[in-house]
Order: sequence, then C-alpha cells, then structure tokens
Amino acid sequence: MDDTPITLPVYEAIVDVAPVMELGHGPLGLRRLVNITGGEFEGPRLRGRVLPGGADRQLVRPDGVRLLDALYEMQTEDGTVLTVHNRVKVIERPGLGREALSHVDITAPAGPHGWLNEAVLVGRASPLLAHRQAVRICVYQLR
Repeated sequence: MDDTPITLPVYEAIVDVAPVMELGHGPLGLRRLVNITGGEFEGPRLRGRVLPGGADRQLVRPDGVRLLDALYEMQTEDGTVLTVHNRVKVIERPGLGREALSHVDITAPAGPHGWLNEAVLVGRASPLLAHRQAVRICVYQLR
C-alpha cells in the first residue's frame, strides 16, 4: 500500500504588502515586519479577497534562513471570513536558488468552508512580483 501524500490545489493568493520595516536585531537574529494591505485569492472551491490589516513577522537567523509568521484574514465571495496563519521557511542556497515552503492553518466558521478547519495545508511562496508590491502564495491540501 502506497501511503505517499498527494497534494490538491486549494487556492492561489496574490497578497499585497507594504515595504519591509526593520525592527532591529534580537538574540535570534534580525526582526522584521511586513504589513498586509490586501489582495485576492482563487481556487477550485473558494475565491475572494485578502483583507488589509494582517502582518507577516519575520526573523532572519544568523545562518540566513528566514522564518516568516503571517496572520491575516481572507473574505470569500459569500462573505465568510477565514483566518490564515502561514508559517514559512525561506532558504536561499547559492547556485540552487530560493525555496519558500510553508505550513498553513485556516480557521473558518461552520458552514461551506468548515472543511478548512480539518485540512492539512502546505504552501509555496514566490518573491515579490515585479509589477506589484505583492507575493504569490499557492496553497495545497495534503491527502
């Protein structure tokens, strides 16, 4: 029996962000904050907009690894507000490029989007878009 997980697309989000605010060095590395200002998302079972007001708290460790901890809300077309907690690890390897993978938790009220509360979700983040101060986040359900 093959128990290798498969991934199913949940949504792709374009998340608009403000410029990075440097918060200074702490004992674990450089602290940064990026405010989330809006955006949109779309997938097979849901679509809508990213609400302004969230933030991405970042830690740049001495070894160069970046740990991102984003908390924000998205509103679906039917008006449901979802809370997204996205924890991302960004690793840049010389000659191999950038990798940004994440674990995503989504909290939803009971109803048509309640399945998100039990879903095991992972994501991949892409760097800022050239034409827009935004990041692209693709989220998948593990099955």
